[in-house]
Amino acid sequence: MDKAQLQERIAKRVAMELKDGQLVNLGIGLPTKVSNFIPEDVKVMLHSENGFVGLGGTPKENIDPTIVNAGGQVASILPGGCFFDSATSFGIIRGGHLDVTVLGALQVDQVGNIANYMIPKKMVPGMGGAMDLLTGAKKVIVAMEHTAKGVAKIVKQCNLPLSAQNAVDLIVTEMGVIEVQKGGLILTEVAEGFCVDDVVNATEADLILADGLR
Repeated sequence: MDKAQLQERIAKRVAMELKDGQLVNLGIGLPTKVSNFIPEDVKVMLHSENGFVGLGGTPKENIDPTIVNAGGQVASILPGGCFFDSATSFGIIRGGHLDVTVLGALQVDQVGNIANYMIPKKMVPGMGGAMDLLTGAKKVIVAMEHTAKGVAKIVKQCNLPLSAQNAVDLIVTEMGVIEVQKGGLILTEVAEGFCVDDVVNATEADLILADGLR
């Protein structure tokens, strides 16, 4: 798979986690692609930290350049959607009203710590809303590639600056799905084209194989 196909696979699998009636935030980058794969029979409201509820997927026509997601990419707004300022947006996040947030990550470790905003000595724009989302949402899904240039991103202990501690509930990569539980990381699914050994070998952290591994 090329990078676009790989990210599409991840986004499609994450979309399967969303349930009717949920208020869902999609983070910058790969997570924004999830909006294009939400099943038609699943009705969720998408929140964007730059001031939207009711965001839709990437429009194919009638593009309005003033409607963008948190990453600055052109998006659409669905009937009933609304616009508001950053104070209201972060009030929604900090008030515990988000059912799910989907975020990318540089590293996740085996107790659910996450580093997703900077690599030391590299220029970064800042943390953005990551810390608020990680602590304010009821469920945190990490959508990311399993490795970076062959180096594991799911590790025993993060060595990059943390965005939040014990925050991650689920990790979805192109190789599989991993639940973060108190007892450790549970591998629940292995993606098509990979085997269990592939996932284990690409993961630094210890993995526990689920009884009903799919």
